[in-house]
Amino acid sequence: MAIPYRAAFQFLANQWADELVVTSAGNSSQMWWDVTRDADRVFYLDASMSLSTLLASGVAYGVPQAKVWAFMGDGAFAMNPGMLMVERDLNLPNFTHVLLSNRVYGGTSDLDLPNKPINDYVGMAKSMGLERIWSFETLSQLEGDFDAAFRGNAEGHRFVVLELDPFTPDDHAIEEPPMDGPEIKFRFGRYIEKVYGARVFTGQF
Repeated sequence: MAIPYRAAFQFLANQWADELVVTSAGNSSQMWWDVTRDADRVFYLDASMSLSTLLASGVAYGVPQAKVWAFMGDGAFAMNPGMLMVERDLNLPNFTHVLLSNRVYGGTSDLDLPNKPINDYVGMAKSMGLERIWSFETLSQLEGDFDAAFRGNAEGHRFVVLELDPFTPDDHAIEEPPMDGPEIKFRFGRYIEKVYGARVFTGQF
């Protein structure tokens, strides 16, 4: 049992308030762009290579008054599960790690992940000391417990696993965010400077 990828992202986009968002390379960047068309509050981290949540942790650490969501596919997670050690150590109260578990490498033609049927991301998170963990296998579960999982995380870091279906053929046809890296960086950084008063860029003339 799993949630259609688009349905999950459309629901999250509908609930999206003032959170900053960092997406991983591939599926999450494509889908978030497709359902939001937002070019300022989102850092579409191309070629992220398992680092989207660590970059987002840096944003959350540097701008503590902002709330930050970070999306990561389980293909990227498999490259660097040790990221949870860093996230647990930081235990940032304004940060939510959203693991998109579709059990395939979405960026490489949906090849199956190793150990596909039995990978236990909740168990891995618990083994690294995380305490605020949610896992959703149906859209109704996500709708019912969204506030508990995504809002009011003053206690510390949150880890949310969404069990999703892989992209459909129609989903694979959607476009990548139509911006290059420098444009994404400057749009996102300027937004943070404007809204939160944080100094992101120095020495700009």
